[in-house]
Order: sequence, then structure tokens, then C-alpha cells
Amino acid sequence: MKAAEAAIVHADRTARAFALTSALWFALATSFGMLAAGYLIAPDFLANVEYIHFGRVRPMHVNAVLFGFVTPGLLAAAFYFVPRLLRTPLFSESLGVFSACFWNAALAAGLAGVSLGYSQGREYAELPWAADLLIIAAFGLVIANLLLTVRRRTEPVLYVSIWYAAAAVVLTACTYALGNVVWKPDTGALKGIPDAILLWFYGHNVFGLLLSPLALGVAYYVLPIATRSPLYSHTLSLLGFWSLIVVYTHIGTHHLLQTPVPTWLKTISIVDSVAMVIPVMVFLINIWYTVKGKLGEIHADIGAKFVFTGTIYYFFVNIQGSMMALPDVQRITHYNNWVVGHAHIGVLGFAGVTALGGLYFILPRITGRPLFSRFLADLQYWLVLIGITGFAVVLTVVGLIQGQAWYNGETLYRTLPEIQPYYVLRLSLGLLILAGAYLGLYNVLRSLYFPRGGARCA
Repeated sequence: MKAAEAAIVHADRTARAFALTSALWFALATSFGMLAAGYLIAPDFLANVEYIHFGRVRPMHVNAVLFGFVTPGLLAAAFYFVPRLLRTPLFSESLGVFSACFWNAALAAGLAGVSLGYSQGREYAELPWAADLLIIAAFGLVIANLLLTVRRRTEPVLYVSIWYAAAAVVLTACTYALGNVVWKPDTGALKGIPDAILLWFYGHNVFGLLLSPLALGVAYYVLPIATRSPLYSHTLSLLGFWSLIVVYTHIGTHHLLQTPVPTWLKTISIVDSVAMVIPVMVFLINIWYTVKGKLGEIHADIGAKFVFTGTIYYFFVNIQGSMMALPDVQRITHYNNWVVGHAHIGVLGFAGVTALGGLYFILPRITGRPLFSRFLADLQYWLVLIGITGFAVVLTVVGLIQGQAWYNGETLYRTLPEIQPYYVLRLSLGLLILAGAYLGLYNVLRSLYFPRGGARCA
């Protein structure tokens, strides 16, 4: 290997480690998801294998997507752009690689615990107590590396992507500890309504204070470079940042409008849910005006194409989310597959597609070579795009069927035959996402370690 190429690889070892982590867990997470979808069609499907029955494989799928695929994918891009925006090397590549390895070990231990039946049984907070401590420690390692890099920067101006990346990891380490009630190892939960309020403060902020800031930071970095355009407005970028931090933190209670939560807290959650249009539209106006008239450049760069598509998903998930928080709408949409479809648009459609874009944008730059296969990346793009969009449409339709039936007093057993064909279609669309995940894993592996021509990159 040439000395210059070796220097590039050495300088981006952390980004490489998190990129590989993301690609691997995307394949595993979608595999778990396919098992869960299979149970909805055939409830006895592998039901006698206790380690992977629905009650265990579903939280394994959710946590693998959140903390295995999407977060490391976005962190890979962050560990690439933070040193470059700050004009200083990463504080410690060795610490970064260790943090990636530790991250994988922590998540694997947590999922193994869930598979063995050790679970807190709380949405997005299912991992057992010991795994929670490991996850918090993993965040601590990432925080230390990023903030110490910021501390020794030579660039005096902090570009907005730095703000988003730093805020995401620092705030999530705090909310993760709170939401998982780590000070009560015996139960991992409070009692009654206070626990529900705290849980959904955390559960919604996994998306709002972790995935969203990281994804927005990636978009603010990738799209101006890919289109060779200056950012439309740095003022708008900071307005979007602070409005996101202020508004998003209070909306989790809109999941509890049908419960005896204090009315004032419900009101705040509804108002702020609707007000989410402010940070979202500020970001979209800023980034879309930045790339205005440059769709050709976006199409030419596969990473930018993924990221730009993620911004479109961001628009739809915000409109849907604000609307769902309205009590009259929620009477139909809550406690059914509408919410599941909404979550997939946000996590997979917005944050996940943006993470894939970040990976494909940085891979040629950290290896010094083109992607192993642009064709495979494009194929993955269409498989994921069709799969996620179809998935969301199907689940939205199913949710409306369920919501209307239950609202009108229809019994459950009469509703199930109506939605069974949609579950089959859901599984079929999931196969597209699964195929895209494994194609992506192959492409990332070949791009990092086994490039064309047989040359191997250590």
C-alpha cells in the first residue's frame, strides 16, 4: 500500500470501524425484523424456539436498528467530518476504534440478554440493566473523543454540523440514563404514570435528540459539498438547531394522551408537537435552497442522493407526527399500525437513509478509492426506497382499518382477517429492505477491505 493511502486509512480508522458496525447491524437488524413480520402472518412460525419468539425478537430488531445500524452509521460520518471541519486530527483514533468495539460488545450483550429473557419490558428501553450501563459508557467514550477534538481545534468557527453531533451524543447519554432508570437496577422502572412519562420523554428523544441531530449534521455537511454550493444561511442553521433542542424535548407525552397524565403536560406535548414544524421547515428551507438547481450533482453522488432522499422523508414524518399529536386524529391513529408506519418513516426513512448516504459519501474519501460498486449502491437505494415507502403506506392503511374498527366498537377477531393480506404485503416489502441491507454490507466490506483488482486494504 502506498504511504499516502496508508496515512488516509490510519487517520480515519474510527470512521471505518463505525461504518463497518453500521453495515453489519443493518443486515442483522433487518433479519430480526423479518422474523417478527413472519410471526404476524403465521403466529406459530418458530414459536417453540423461545430465544427468537416475537416478544423477544421484536425488541431485538428495534434496538439493533436504533443503536446498531442508524446511530453508528451517523457516527461514522461524524467522526469523518468533525476533524475536517475543526482542522485538527481526531483526539484519539485508538480511543475511537476501542469505542466502536466497545459499542458492539455492549449492544451484543444487551440483545443476548433480551434473547435469553432478561428485559425491562419498556418500549425502546428493553435492554437489561447491565447492558444499559455499558451503552452509557460507550456514549461516554464517544463524547470524550469528540469534545476533546473540539477543544483542541484550530478552526475558531463551529460549523452547525459540529453543534448537532456534539449535542446528540451528550444529550442522549443523559436521557438514556434517565429513561432507563439506571439508579434502580432491581426494576429499571418507576411506578405508574411517572414511569410512563419518563419513558416517553426518553423514547421520543432517542429520535429527536440522537438520530435527528446526527442526521441533520450529516446533511449539512454532505449536501453543500456534493453540490459545491455554500450553505444558504448559517443563521437559519443555528435557528433550526436551537428550536429543535427547545421544542423536541417536550413532545414525548403525546404518546400518553389516552392516559391519566396531567392535562397541562398533555397540552405542552401537543403544542410542541405542532410547533415541530418550525425546526423542521427551517432546516428544509435552508438545505433545499442550498441545493436549489443542483439535482444533477446530487444524482451523480450516490451518498448525496441517499441524504437528499432522507430530507424528503424528514418532511413527511414531521407533517405526519404533528398531525398525529392532535387528540381528534389520535383517537383513530393511536395504538395501531399507523404508529409503527410513522416510526419506520422516521427511523429508517429519514435517519436510516441519511446514515447510508453518509456511509457512501465518506467511504471513497477514507479509502482513497471509488466505491467497490456504484451499481450495487444504486440498487440498494431503490430497494430501500421502494421497501420503506411501501412499508409505510401499507402500515398506514392497516392502522386506519384498525383505528376505525376499534373506534366503532368492532371486535378484534373480525378485524384480523381484513388486515392479513396487508401483513403478507408488509413481509414482501421487508424482503426488499433485507436484500438492500445485505447488498450494502457486501459493498461496504469490499470497499473497505477487498477492492477491485485484488488489492487488500488493511
